[in-house]
Amino acid sequence: MKAEIVTIGDEILIGQIVDTNSVYIAEQLNLIGINVYQKTSVSDNRKHIIETLDRAFATSDIIIVTGGLGPTSDDITKQVLAEYFGTNSMKIHEPSLNIIKNLMQRLNIPLSEINRRQAELPDCCIPILNRNGTAPAMWFERNGKILVAMPGVPFEMKAIMTDVIPMISEYFKLENIYHKTLLTYGIPESVLAEQIKEWENNLPKHLHLAYLPNPESGVRLRISAYSGDSRKSLEKEIDAQFAALRTILKTAVYGENNENLASAAGKLLQQKGAMLATAESCTGGHIANMITANAGSSKYFVGSVVAYSNDVKIKTLGVNASDIEDYGAVSEQVVCQMAQGVRIALNADYAVATSGIAGPEGGTNEKPVGTVWIAVATPQKIIAQKYILSKLRDINISRASAIALNMLRLELLND
Repeated sequence: MKAEIVTIGDEILIGQIVDTNSVYIAEQLNLIGINVYQKTSVSDNRKHIIETLDRAFATSDIIIVTGGLGPTSDDITKQVLAEYFGTNSMKIHEPSLNIIKNLMQRLNIPLSEINRRQAELPDCCIPILNRNGTAPAMWFERNGKILVAMPGVPFEMKAIMTDVIPMISEYFKLENIYHKTLLTYGIPESVLAEQIKEWENNLPKHLHLAYLPNPESGVRLRISAYSGDSRKSLEKEIDAQFAALRTILKTAVYGENNENLASAAGKLLQQKGAMLATAESCTGGHIANMITANAGSSKYFVGSVVAYSNDVKIKTLGVNASDIEDYGAVSEQVVCQMAQGVRIALNADYAVATSGIAGPEGGTNEKPVGTVWIAVATPQKIIAQKYILSKLRDINISRASAIALNMLRLELLND
């Protein structure tokens, strides 16, 4: 079963926005066993859209389209699709119109004729409600194949996909497919592959392993099961394989599926009834952002001090000025004092601190760009570690933040 994802909009092609929709849609389709054959971005141009759809229908069973369903004159996707599927008849979809009316009322905006026309849909499509916006989605069928058109606004599209995925599964009567991902950190992909080589060689033939490395989240190990067995039996079989992996990899495993390093550390903090604070220099609040991106983080996170200047390190965190003078701000001495200082200042049980040279400038022969010191303060001790990362600022910030959270996680496990 093949699918193509088509994103429509000049704003994508000129780099005004980043296409995150294709990533999410591909992930959701793969979860139900559909192979994404191609991703295509096209302009708001009738001829270009029609040519793309012709080719997509020739090669794929499922075409997912996003974008171009807005109320303005440059949004032509709905009109082109009506033409493509051979109709001039547009009908008001009353449930969608009611959603639009209610949304306008909540926003205290009069219902315009332009907004009303968004509920007009080709009479040959199956409407799919958009409960979070004004552009409903549309389901078209042709010769046993389908096309689904959705708005390009990511949060609207994601909500609609929760309806689309079951519709696709039912339409094509898909076989039982189950995916599960084990999350690891701290072991390079090549080393990891060697460690689990024997386990991997003994996997049943209907189970497939994929290595998915990421600098910020580590290496993800995804097992996919393709079988006529029931979903429940597939889940049980993969759980048993993951239990064996956990025995091999031990503390390198920090979670499953959509968990992250921050949420993994947060669970351990909650188990201990402990609170966390952060003191960030080179990471500039990125660690705090990773933590607070998880719902419920207020249960274990006190707050953060972004101590970017030496003055803040000294006056707010109590770092010894002479140590900065003698060892530099990027040093074991300073980062340990930052961790302990914020732990005491914010009355936390644990603290993480970072100080480094994110780049692209500021490095020396002794401390090149990418040099980062990270410290973790616990109720009993302070540990610190030096890392030499890359010459790229964004990567240094993200990797230092991930390493810091993993250091914290390991200390929580040890404690």
